[in-house]
Amino acid sequence: MNYFLPAQIAAQLLSLLVFGTMARWYVAPRLAVLPRADALIPLLWIHVFRYIALQAFSAQRDGFPVSDGHLLHIVIGDLLGAGIALVTIFALRFRLRAGIILTWVLVVTTIYDTVTNIQGGAQEQLLGKASGVTWLVLGIYVPLLLVSVIMLVWQLYTRRGEALDSAGTPAAPRRAAVLRTS
Repeated sequence: MNYFLPAQIAAQLLSLLVFGTMARWYVAPRLAVLPRADALIPLLWIHVFRYIALQAFSAQRDGFPVSDGHLLHIVIGDLLGAGIALVTIFALRFRLRAGIILTWVLVVTTIYDTVTNIQGGAQEQLLGKASGVTWLVLGIYVPLLLVSVIMLVWQLYTRRGEALDSAGTPAAPRRAAVLRTS
């Protein structure tokens, strides 16, 4: 029996569970006390490293059976996502409203990229064939990206009427309360 596919799926599900738990217990309470822009920025930094998809070129060379077309789709989508994330961070640091729009663009393009990569991987029968760094990316980093997208949507939706530079209530007392519980 080939254990690669169940191992990859198990790693992805366990990573989703672990990152989801961390997000709920530790990240969400910290983000709640930050101004809106400052709460979005750490979630965006996770996406800046999507250029790790460039390793797929060496994975293909070393035997990962991905077609050139699908490989380019993966790399271009992730480089685009990394670029959007970095530009969005700068926009939010300068408190530009475009940062909110760019965050939504990143969310939508990441969801599209994820769905099309899963479809392409299924069509090329790549599921369970990853190894080495590719396996780690799929088993750990991709679930982290998905959890961050969920957190971004949560921040964007629940704080939609809030200004970029204020958390809606005085920030200093709320921060102090969180620090005391740490």
